[in-house]
Amino acid sequence: MQALLLERLSPSDAVVILERLPERIRLALIDKAVEIDYPIEAVSEMAIASFLDTEALGFVDCKPGRGQ
Repeated sequence: MQALLLERLSPSDAVVILERLPERIRLALIDKAVEIDYPIEAVSEMAIASFLDTEALGFVDCKPGRGQ
């Protein structure tokens, strides 16, 4: 069977990744997701992207409900 490649993390993939992270990192990502009201998979993607590419969309860019 060929694996289906997606452009985004699925919620179930995000859970698998979170379960394998150290507790303090997992809790920090969950807290950030709650704080900015984003799905945990999006927050996980942003964390990875900002680590790999300093010009990638990151937490600083997330201003939901602020019209920016």
